[in-house]
Amino acid sequence: MKRLALHWKILLGIILGILIGILLPYFKGIAIGSLFSIPDGRTIVIDWIKPFGTIFINLLKLIAIPLIITSLVTGIAALKDISKFSRIGIRTIGFYVFTTLSATTLGLLIVNLIKPSRSLSTATKDELMALYSTDASGKIDLALQTKGSGPLQPLVDIVPDNIFNALSQNGNMLQVIFFVIFLGIGLILIKEEDSKPVVSFFHSLNEVIMKLIDLIMLSAPYGVLALMATLVVESPNMELFMALIMYSLTVVLGLLILIFAFYPLLVKIFTKRSYKSFFQGIAPAQLLAFSTSSSAATLPVTMERVQEHLGVDEEIASFVLPVGATINMDGTSLYQAVAAVFIANTLGMELTLGQQVTVILTATLASIGSAAVPGAGMVMLVIVLSAIGVPEAGLALIFAVDRPLDMIRTVANVTSDSTIAMIIGKSLGMLHDPIEKKWDDHYPGQQSE
Repeated sequence: MKRLALHWKILLGIILGILIGILLPYFKGIAIGSLFSIPDGRTIVIDWIKPFGTIFINLLKLIAIPLIITSLVTGIAALKDISKFSRIGIRTIGFYVFTTLSATTLGLLIVNLIKPSRSLSTATKDELMALYSTDASGKIDLALQTKGSGPLQPLVDIVPDNIFNALSQNGNMLQVIFFVIFLGIGLILIKEEDSKPVVSFFHSLNEVIMKLIDLIMLSAPYGVLALMATLVVESPNMELFMALIMYSLTVVLGLLILIFAFYPLLVKIFTKRSYKSFFQGIAPAQLLAFSTSSSAATLPVTMERVQEHLGVDEEIASFVLPVGATINMDGTSLYQAVAAVFIANTLGMELTLGQQVTVILTATLASIGSAAVPGAGMVMLVIVLSAIGVPEAGLALIFAVDRPLDMIRTVANVTSDSTIAMIIGKSLGMLHDPIEKKWDDHYPGQQSE
């Protein structure tokens, strides 16, 4: 019999967790003699099921710093190709940063306008804050300190004075990212024979980390079951589930704006291609991205569609698309921005303007280090939450809807990669009409057919 795919197992874990959380509290417990008794259902969930959810969250937090270090170092070191394709590289990175910042900013605008947690009462928020943060007062004090600091303090806080101290706390993740980028730049600037051993080490370590993520994701169905059962048992009321629905709709709205408005508009402005021709060319890759939730798994199809059906030259596609699958995660960055604000507001924390700017910067940088595999966005969200002082345990609030949202945000990621490939191709005269085979601009070595 064919084994169930991981996403179906996670969905099954969510359903079973909800059912356990609803039904088990009706069990009142059984006393067996005077020495032994079976506790009531609520106690069973809290004492015997909840710990497995906590372990799963801890595993995600455990892998976050190693993942960001290895992914960013190997990704930046791979950009040595810029010395050979300087025009392609600079434009590619520039457009990827632009679209990622745009997606993150859009996410913040939408979540602040819709306010998916506004239906929650103050009492519910207080209960959730007490539930998910054992150091709630410390987080609030940190937020008050942020309000009273100078305008450039966030910039000062990015630069660590001791990298080992920064590595010891998830809350210093932005400092770790700064150091890793600094290290990657250093690797690019030295001789390749000198940097090769270091790059090889980080590449091998990255492969190990990716395998560890695979192992962690194998435990996801059980971790999600425990988290959902606990969430239902400990949830103050149904308000939280209504807020979760509004959160999902907010993320979906932002992603649909990216996919069906923002990217086609960029294509129209920079390449003059029509809305219809763009989606006819890229639709199969979008459907595969939706089904696999993996930019990396979709990459071969994306490259074929971009070259054969959108008319991008192979030299452009072979550079822009693999780099995009590694560092361009627009859908992920939008989701992280919405999720960070939603979790914070649900726990009764109002983010300052400075903290929201930190969300933009952190989500953008975290998306660069986000692996192109299913579920990696959830790992990277730990970085964003840590940077603004929001309890990472709040991840449990959004786990139930993460899988379908992951499918849609992967579509956004793949669509963004294809859009940038077309724009770069057009700017260098390496984009042709896939039907007429005519090059939009003269490029040496290419002949119109």
